[in-house]
Amino acid sequence: MDCGYFTSGACRSCRWLEMAYADQLAQKQRRVAEALDPVGLDAARWEEPVSSPEAGFRNKAKMVVAGSVEAPTLGILSHDGLGVDLLACGLHTPGLQAALPVLSRFVTTARLTPYSVPERRGELKHVIATEAPGGELMVRWVLRSTEALSRLRKHLPALLDELPIAVASVNIQPEHKAVIEGPEEIFLTAREALTMEVNGIGLRLRPHSFFQTNTAVAAALYRHARDLVSSVSPATVWDLYCGVGGFGLHVAAPGREVLGVESSEQAIEAAASTAAELGLPGTSWVAGDAAAYALSAGSAPDLVIVNPPRRGIGPALSGWLEESGVEHVVYSSCNVDTLARDLGDMPSLRPVSARLLDMFPNTDHHEVLILLRRS
Repeated sequence: MDCGYFTSGACRSCRWLEMAYADQLAQKQRRVAEALDPVGLDAARWEEPVSSPEAGFRNKAKMVVAGSVEAPTLGILSHDGLGVDLLACGLHTPGLQAALPVLSRFVTTARLTPYSVPERRGELKHVIATEAPGGELMVRWVLRSTEALSRLRKHLPALLDELPIAVASVNIQPEHKAVIEGPEEIFLTAREALTMEVNGIGLRLRPHSFFQTNTAVAAALYRHARDLVSSVSPATVWDLYCGVGGFGLHVAAPGREVLGVESSEQAIEAAASTAAELGLPGTSWVAGDAAAYALSAGSAPDLVIVNPPRRGIGPALSGWLEESGVEHVVYSSCNVDTLARDLGDMPSLRPVSARLLDMFPNTDHHEVLILLRRS
């Protein structure tokens, strides 16, 4: 990817940009293989890595707003807290690349004063935009207060005529700290969820819900997980840290009971709604802590899927899985170091296969999907 921001030094987030993509993929494969070799994952168990487009893959733009009303910047902040405009970032999907200049002009139209980090004044902190595979957008304005809300509402109809925005909202984040968003969301449209269709499944994404930012590789991840689960044909499956139901909805099948657990009530509502739309009566969804649910359940399924944040599942859930009698575990990890630690805490569950999926080209980030079987 040819990036003027990188060559000029304005943005160096894609640290591997000057490395050939084949070399990037090979280096990531070596990294994850070396980390997992001590827990029994030898070279023969690794499947072919899943690659990604090098550009135009990122479905979400989280843009820091700075500058002035007349000349806003949407991008990142420099070391001195000033705005660096990244409207033409090549990582974003074509739809986002087309939308961002329009959203930048809207800052001026609606007189949204960018927040100044050095001066601690202003209103608009971030613009967050997500594009669904079908082209619809979810746009969120992160503000310090509701001061600009009436102007946003006044000018929004013209913006909706210009862009395919399905969901628009204001998030209130009044504090001066490195937190992108606050808990309060004010919807400006009738719709409150963006439909992310992946492998024919319409996952409902609300503003605070997590979703993989690389739609194509996320689709491959879910397909591979479905294949792994099908290969062992479990009658009962738990999808822990299920989010909006990506894994659980993909592995649901006639005669199989699937239970999803996620701390976000909004995500659980979205998963349940999609399951109902698809006619999947064998699924159920619980809002709560994944580890706490497992430890208090009193029984165990045939197979458990875990997709934790970077910190991994931790000793409590690892210990429960080790002692539970669960025959198979499918573990999706974005941090091979915590994955290796967790696998070390589950010695009775041995690796059957593993695969690297490249969610974030041009960086050292990685995603690993592994199937474990009780020995």
